Amino acid sequence: MGTLTQQLDRPDPATYIGRGKVEELKALIAEREATLIIFDDELSPAQGKNLEGELAKRVIDRAELILDIFAVRARSAEARMQVELAQLEYSLPRLTRMWTHLEKFRGGIGVRGPGETQLETDRRLVGHRIKLLKERLAEVTKARHVQRAGRTGTFRASLVGYTNAGKSSILRGISGAREVFVEDRLFATLDPLTREVALGDHQSVLLTDTVGFIRKLPHHLVASFRATLEEVQEADLLLHVIDASHPSWEEQRLVVDEVLADLGVHEIPMVYVFNKVDRLAPEVREALEARIANLAPGSVFTSAASSDGLEPLRALLRERLRARRPEVELAVPMTDGRLIAEAHRIGEVTASTPDEEAGVLRVRGRFDAAALARLERAGATRS
Repeated sequence: MGTLTQQLDRPDPATYIGRGKVEELKALIAEREATLIIFDDELSPAQGKNLEGELAKRVIDRAELILDIFAVRARSAEARMQVELAQLEYSLPRLTRMWTHLEKFRGGIGVRGPGETQLETDRRLVGHRIKLLKERLAEVTKARHVQRAGRTGTFRASLVGYTNAGKSSILRGISGAREVFVEDRLFATLDPLTREVALGDHQSVLLTDTVGFIRKLPHHLVASFRATLEEVQEADLLLHVIDASHPSWEEQRLVVDEVLADLGVHEIPMVYVFNKVDRLAPEVREALEARIANLAPGSVFTSAASSDGLEPLRALLRERLRARRPEVELAVPMTDGRLIAEAHRIGEVTASTPDEEAGVLRVRGRFDAAALARLERAGATRS
């Protein structure tokens, strides 16, 4: 309906915007017949209450809007619990605003008005629900920890990035998993989703899609989604997906880098993945690739729109996996055909040389720690 901006050194403690701007906003509301006012920052409970009193209209802030979007997008039980927890923690200090219609009832020293009684009841109920949700989410965290423990020894990469950068499209395209939900909108993904990605030569990695970040992400959400963000902390490699076609991709990159730093994952190796390059004109893409080669060497450029557009990412994952799997030589009994077949199945065998004198087949190849331990338990020995 309309936008109003203001340049201020610091927000007004009572109404966020100054007295004159409140009057200007009133006039704009009347002129446009607006019914809802949205502030692009977080308002304090007092500021929200004062503004609603002055404007006589519903006022919400950036945090509440994002929480509403999350509530619509949440599909799994875990996501719904996380969103509800964030909404309750946001609303707890703002409950007073919901009971302004009872303020005129009797009150005074020694006499409690019905609004105050109801407010206390609501606070107790909300506090109880928050405690219950935190306990349930702690159980979910435990279950995820058990799941991750079962993946020990497998190379894990996590897709992180600004919301709508194309993380889910990449996971769907590179893994071939058609059930991965993809839609061109903010926060289409609220749950981490892990799929195995085959890289050829009996190599595979586990790739995880995570919730997208956004500028000025409400702190309630960061706190409540810690269970899912643990997937990021457990990764061996972070793939920071950037929408190369977005005019503000540089600002978005910095926002995500800041959130990752807050999560304490700056020590995990990270690679920039510039996605949606199919939307760029050839000369623009060429200039971008030349610039990124200096800014962030090793970055890859992808497009989930075509079948070969994700090949650079697949090649990167192969290279990173190979670096983790040193080449070793194993001696396998020649008579143990099953063990020889197993070595070819779970590793990348580069050479096999029979040693008649020792009665073994010398198998040279690349194996991860789990595969190597499995072969040695079955009877193979390192030469």
